Amino acid sequence: MTRPGLVLEVDDRTPPLLVHEGNGFRLEEFPRGTRVLYPPESLPAVPDVEAAITRALLEPIDSEPLPQLLFPGMRLTIAFDDISLALPQMAAPDIRQRIIEQVLTMAARAGVNDVELVAANALHRRMTAQELRTMLGERVFRSFYPQGKLTNHDAEDPAGMAHIGMTDHGEHVEINRRAAESDLLVYVNVNLVAMDGGHKSVPIGLTSYKSLKHHHNSHTMMRSRSFMDHKASAMHHSAWRMGRVLKDHLKIFQIETTLNNDCFPSTYAFLQKREWEWSIRDQASMLAARRGLSVAPASLKHRIFQGIRAPYGLTGVAAGEVEAVHDATLARVHRQQLVEVDGQSDVMVLGVPFIGPYNVNSTMNPILAACMGLGYYFNSYRGKPVVRQGGAVILYHPVEPAFNQLHHPSYVDFYDEVLSVSTDPAVIEAKFEEQYATDPWYVHLYRTSHAYHGVHPFYMWYWISHALDHCGDIVWVGGDRRAVERMGFRSASTLQDALAMVQGSVGASPSITYLHNPPHLIADVR
Repeated sequence: MTRPGLVLEVDDRTPPLLVHEGNGFRLEEFPRGTRVLYPPESLPAVPDVEAAITRALLEPIDSEPLPQLLFPGMRLTIAFDDISLALPQMAAPDIRQRIIEQVLTMAARAGVNDVELVAANALHRRMTAQELRTMLGERVFRSFYPQGKLTNHDAEDPAGMAHIGMTDHGEHVEINRRAAESDLLVYVNVNLVAMDGGHKSVPIGLTSYKSLKHHHNSHTMMRSRSFMDHKASAMHHSAWRMGRVLKDHLKIFQIETTLNNDCFPSTYAFLQKREWEWSIRDQASMLAARRGLSVAPASLKHRIFQGIRAPYGLTGVAAGEVEAVHDATLARVHRQQLVEVDGQSDVMVLGVPFIGPYNVNSTMNPILAACMGLGYYFNSYRGKPVVRQGGAVILYHPVEPAFNQLHHPSYVDFYDEVLSVSTDPAVIEAKFEEQYATDPWYVHLYRTSHAYHGVHPFYMWYWISHALDHCGDIVWVGGDRRAVERMGFRSASTLQDALAMVQGSVGASPSITYLHNPPHLIADVR
């Protein structure tokens, strides 16, 4: 079910529209006739979160109630989505904490003593102790972390991985050994967008490079027609095949949650509203924020935005069999995020905000900015892309060539060495991927520090494969010119300049759609 009334056509009465651009935002005058897609308003939150969790655990979908799956002497593993979700980070208490506390209470009542918790970070960076404490709460952290029972998944530990089998497509299914050898694996998810959850949880979050390379590659990403529709995504097809192999070897009790669109606190309430709905107070807050950010040093702006904690409301929680649970989850996600769109446009405009899955408490480098804009936002559709084949995408972001050396060491070399040779995902994959994926130093940093795996920047570049193949032109407004050119794109100072630059692809009077997010939306393009 789509939610109507969220599409605006710019006319002479339309005020300037807010556009996110990294650690800041601007007000932009869009050409008359521009179509603006706004996220739906937030759905009401569940009034009693604890009761909703209890009900899901006791009345699961296509599964016995959780207490019936627990028994003395069993081995129980609880895995959970890592820090890449939710975006921005959730105000305390995190929903994962609230769910895990109830699971642990039920396990204790059943006499279960062998319990371990694992962050399902795949090839993402390891979470710090403080990040784990913040996400799971003091009680869970103190009960498990000092004893080594709360850990990050280590995809490079040979003894810590278990090979389960092969799919009928010859794909290796390999997951965390502790999870694989458990009597029960409970997975706790945050389904911020339709791409998450289902068999994208265990087979991806707890796996290794050996398995990931079957679907995180340029060919598969190119054939994934919207990552927000698992039935049209080749990446998800592979994950679903792996999940069904796992299903024959491991009992998984999946718990999935959905959130509403309340992703900014009251200080930034104007970011949740459409511009013509701003009150005098909203306008004053917006002007004060813009003025303050215009003079603030980059480090302060970074701290301000990374410090945002979202007051999300829980819209639902479901537990039980993976695929049945995910069907219920997607229905809730679609109720919150789907916007009906009539046809494609020649040009799509979007702002890339300060946060993405891979720069939480870190830096949005050029490769991550490209992935956020051309990987996630471009693919935020169901049916057809918002922009037509051969059309143009215009993005707002400073695209500063700044890298967090702790979190993204292989990104620096990818930017300097790989992109200087080629920007073609297939060429990059064939020429460089194995070298970076197996580099001992990158593996060491992934395992012992807080670095993303050496292959991670390659995956981010593969995410944009569909956009590169689909679009005739890609221009960044306000981006560092050298960084933009290094990635094979063009830069402009203003929207008007960008529109003039893409005339060769779209003509002098193109149809334009502005994707006005965050909060997140899925364009249901007919």
